[in-house]
Amino acid sequence: MLPPHFLLLFAAGLTAGVMNAAAGGGSFVTLPTLVFAGVPSVTANATSTVALFPGTLASAYAYRHDAKPFAHLSMKVMLAVMMAGGFTGAMLLLYTPARTFDYIIPWLLLFGALTFTFGPRLNVWLRQFVHIGPRTLIVVQFFLGTYAGYFGGAVGIMMMAAWSLLGVTDIKAMSAARMTLVGAANSVAVVIFVVSGMVWWPQMIVVMVAGVIGGYFGARVTRRLPAARIRLGISIVSFGMTAAVFYKTFKS
Repeated sequence: MLPPHFLLLFAAGLTAGVMNAAAGGGSFVTLPTLVFAGVPSVTANATSTVALFPGTLASAYAYRHDAKPFAHLSMKVMLAVMMAGGFTGAMLLLYTPARTFDYIIPWLLLFGALTFTFGPRLNVWLRQFVHIGPRTLIVVQFFLGTYAGYFGGAVGIMMMAAWSLLGVTDIKAMSAARMTLVGAANSVAVVIFVVSGMVWWPQMIVVMVAGVIGGYFGARVTRRLPAARIRLGISIVSFGMTAAVFYKTFKS
């Protein structure tokens, strides 16, 4: 029989797969669950990234023909910047003391949950007052890549918000580029985590398999649901997990 925490990880992987298929945010579930299952926080973050990577890679491959350059910025340049950021973020994670990361996790989850829930509305307001150019976007992309390599929660929402400030409005192109660039940053992080021995393989495999299953069936089910309900459901799960992590971290 599987240990009880493996069943918990499988359920988390299923949930994360459904969330990622719907609108993203799977790491809000897998990271805390891995920590609750006894995986050290830094290792849990690396393991979560590796476990969810196949789904990201599959989405990026599916979108490969739809990605377009923005405002005279070639996709090759943006890919290079994101990969550099992914490398930076992954290395920062490796050199973050576990005790320090224990206290960072709840704030990262809260930041990601707030961004996922309120980011689109804030972006509509922000576009009225802020506009950025291609050079600024390159800098922003690097920091987004760094965030993706370090943690990555709601990075897709942040990326699309930055592009809208550049004046990009093609949602299909934005979605394709988002998946491609997030996949690029994560690919570098995954290599670093694997080579450095940061992955707990049994736990990773359970979450990965469940995530693939959840992603497949989630994509079929969520197509029939209103987008507003999907986002509300993900927000509720995200804030619930964040509250649980805050309690676990600061209860003493």
